[in-house]
Amino acid sequence: MKKQPAQWLLSAVSVGIAGIILTQSYSTAVAETSTEGFVPTPEQKVTTRQVAALLDRSHYLNQPLDSKMGSEILSMYIDSLDPNHTLFLQSDVDEFKKKYADEFGARLKRGDLSAGVEIFERYRQRSSEYFAMASKMLKTDIDLTGDETIVLDREKLGHFKTKKEQRDYWTRQLKFQLISITLGQEDEKAKEQVFLNNPDITRGQDLVRDDKRTPSEILLKRLTRQQEQFKRLKDDEIMETILNTAMLTYDPHSNYYAPIQATELQIQSSLQLEGIGVSIRPDRKNPDYTRIVTLVDGGPAAKTGQIKPNDLIVGIAKDGKNMTDVVGWSTREIVSLIRGKRGTSVTLKLRQPNTPDSSARTVTVVRDIIQQEESGVKQRVVEVQRPNIDKTPKRIGVLEIPSFYLNYRARRNGEDYRSVSIDTEKALKALDKENIDGLVVDLRNNPGGSLDEVAKMLGFFIKSGPLVQIRDNRGNIQVYRDNDGGEQLYDGKMVVLTNLASASASEIFAAAIQDYGRGLVVGSTTTGKGSAQIQLDSLALGTATLTQRKFYRVTGGSTQNKGVVPDIELVNIYDDATFGERAQKKALPWDTIKTAPYKPEGKFSSDTLATLNQQSKIRQQQNPQFVYLSTLNDIRDMEDEKKPIRLDINSRRAKMQLIEKRSLEAENKRLIATGEKPYSDWNTYQAAMDAKFEERSQMKANERPELPEDEVFINEAAYIMLSAEPKQLLSHKEVLEK
Repeated sequence: MKKQPAQWLLSAVSVGIAGIILTQSYSTAVAETSTEGFVPTPEQKVTTRQVAALLDRSHYLNQPLDSKMGSEILSMYIDSLDPNHTLFLQSDVDEFKKKYADEFGARLKRGDLSAGVEIFERYRQRSSEYFAMASKMLKTDIDLTGDETIVLDREKLGHFKTKKEQRDYWTRQLKFQLISITLGQEDEKAKEQVFLNNPDITRGQDLVRDDKRTPSEILLKRLTRQQEQFKRLKDDEIMETILNTAMLTYDPHSNYYAPIQATELQIQSSLQLEGIGVSIRPDRKNPDYTRIVTLVDGGPAAKTGQIKPNDLIVGIAKDGKNMTDVVGWSTREIVSLIRGKRGTSVTLKLRQPNTPDSSARTVTVVRDIIQQEESGVKQRVVEVQRPNIDKTPKRIGVLEIPSFYLNYRARRNGEDYRSVSIDTEKALKALDKENIDGLVVDLRNNPGGSLDEVAKMLGFFIKSGPLVQIRDNRGNIQVYRDNDGGEQLYDGKMVVLTNLASASASEIFAAAIQDYGRGLVVGSTTTGKGSAQIQLDSLALGTATLTQRKFYRVTGGSTQNKGVVPDIELVNIYDDATFGERAQKKALPWDTIKTAPYKPEGKFSSDTLATLNQQSKIRQQQNPQFVYLSTLNDIRDMEDEKKPIRLDINSRRAKMQLIEKRSLEAENKRLIATGEKPYSDWNTYQAAMDAKFEERSQMKANERPELPEDEVFINEAAYIMLSAEPKQLLSHKEVLEK
């Protein structure tokens, strides 16, 4: 394998903290902050100049950061703060564009954040106005009936011209939220009654929240909690919003990460963090509290013997500092306090649920490196038997690749490190001992990762030749090759399973397997993220990823935007209109370059693929799991947030009940078809699902039983692979002739 001079990141993950406080989903909202007194530090100014210079001179597009591009960044920044166009007035937008459109880019080049900060301050002001109005309104009686309507998705609509229009929308939005919470409470109460009447269904878990708050109290508490969170935003995070927006204006995968986000990026790519070894989430009964869900075996927290699952975190003292009350803090904020350098200590104040604050105890834990073992490659063997074809079950190896991870830092320092290729080599050797009849490589939901790693991985399956072509912003083309003399770690039958969330490095892998005729690609068309980013750790503050290259298949076609189209299509569980590269703003276009000379190992004929598709389609139409998933897609399409929704609790309740009815019917049909007992009503079904998934969340990943709606894709991929006999492959000579 030819060694490359730089480590390229092929990840679909894009992170930004732009606030979205007036969307229909308050669970993902960010509340109001104050930028008063935000005077950029010398480090922040230097970082701004560094990011601007990267965009101006080094991005793949070769697009200078001129006045035109600066104006686009300004528009993108306004939209990133107010994507639903409900916060800024049109007069705000006109004012900012008149003042800054021509010079926004030049300001960034000078390290001047003042324009962005001023806009953020207006954002804060409008947010405060909304919160003040909401606080006042939620203390009154609100009629939840009537003929008013609301359009929740306003991204394509203009900003409001007057405060009256804006406040009218805010009023209707709050009403919609209260209707949603009220109906949610009705469902929750009915579900809790099922728990009380049938305690066995809880599986020994405390699932009754018994929330006695009114919908108005719940919504006001949410908004207040968001306000408090936003007040704790650091200046670095406000700077991140500005700089990340500038980078996203060039393409969706150039990003700036403030120091706290840079830590997350490192964790995603290395499967390693420095912490105490606990998983946390908001408490079910009171989301203001954060609950410890599980402890990592042998981790620092487990070793203390004083920290237990279900403990509520009420305070944190970081690195010898005073104890901070963290009730109402987000899990992200709490994680940032818990994490730190190896060998340093953190003190937690904990109490068990349903106990008074006076019973809280403090535990000091010394941080250490935590390997996220459950996040790596997994292998297993499943048995499948085709009716009227196989006399005995076939043993199919399953290789689950969650990402193309690599611990860059450990490798650079000459330490022992984990990587996907190392783990895959071990997994393939283990599967070889199992005498498998074929292999399913599962790349569903794989966001990508290291280009070096995916190239090494392909070398395990392909004899030799080019694997992927890379073009830089000057038109230079570099080819990654497998030069191991034809050695293959696995040369048997295989399929690659993809979906719309398979991105970047996953697409390189799937495309090469498809182009070489090494196996079939089965599932859904992939994300279409065909660009390569370099990670920049030399900034004054934080890190950045910058798109500098674009990758192409050995056949010359890019997977950018278009993605990898499967040979055999299975049910798509994602919404193409809102997910994947094709739904992104500023996505790079699809194009082609010359084919790299390569020798296919075979190719499935068009007749073979047509037959396999037809056979699979019949099986999918008959399989209760695929029928269930297809029905859920139809139910999902019943809600269109671009269309007016009536603000009447009775009509809304009727709509929800219709959705619930159809969802229950879909569930019961698949249960009956698989010989299981159907649920008597929606509330019993929901209660059972709550108990089931609460129980699953506390299991280790390798202990959780496979969900039938997930496993059906593995089984169908195996059926397809077994039906594609070797005699159906064309020889290399026949491939060239065709």
